[in-house]
This record gives sequence, structure tokens and C-alpha cells, in this order.
Amino acid sequence: MLRIVYCLVLRGNIRYKSIIRYLGEHDYRIDFEKTEWEGLKEFLVNKREFMLRLLENPNLLEHESFTDVLWAVFHLTEELGVRKCLDTLPDADYKHLCGDMNRVYSQLARQWLGYMEHLKGSYPYLFSLALRTNPFNRTASPVVRE
Repeated sequence: MLRIVYCLVLRGNIRYKSIIRYLGEHDYRIDFEKTEWEGLKEFLVNKREFMLRLLENPNLLEHESFTDVLWAVFHLTEELGVRKCLDTLPDADYKHLCGDMNRVYSQLARQWLGYMEHLKGSYPYLFSLALRTNPFNRTASPVVRE
């Protein structure tokens, strides 16, 4: 699904609003058995100070959708942080955590697309690099190909 969005952005023939709406309705499925829970916890906990600085920035707080993403990430960070061991949780708890991850992922996907729309209209040279290195393409490369 996200490959389709990537291709549409690449071609430039998209309606951003309709795709953002689609991303908001998409059912993101996180496989809790394939998730590296401890690594995710460590990563997010280590970024907590940075995220706090973002929340302190009044310019960013004006952007409600970005603030919502930050709060969703903070919630996931707290959920992971209060659990001592993430390797032996009951399935119901993993499913709860996956729900939190789905919330973050869906909001990040929509935020990224809005960011790409802004770059494409205002900063085409930044758009080019962001597109080539986008987080939804596992083979993304900054190298310009034909």
C-alpha cells in the first residue's frame, strides 16, 4: 500500500488530500511477533529529551497534527518504558502495544505525505532528496538514477 503512495508521489500526479484521507483510514497491521520490542523501547526512551524539546517549541505546537504525532509517540514511549521486560508479555498486551504503534505509524505516514506536499510546492530540490531517501522505501538511496 505504501509503495503505491510512494509511486504516486514520485510521479507527481496525486491528490494529496485524498491520499492523506486514505492513509488515515488504512488498517496498519503490526506483527507483534516480528517487532523488536526492546530495541524500540531503547530507541524511543533515548529520544525522549529531543521530543520534549519539540513540544516546548511554540511554533510546532501551532501545528496540531504534528503535536498529535508527538503525543502518540510519547504515549507509546511511556507504555514501553513502564514495562520491565518486553519479551514475555501476554498476547493481549502485545496487541495493545501494537494498537499504540498503529496510531503512531498512521499519523507519521500522513504527516510525511503533508511534508512532501509542502516540499514539492515550495522547495523542489529538498523534495527530490526527501523522495529518494523516504522512510517507506526499503531500497531508498540518495543516489540520483536516470
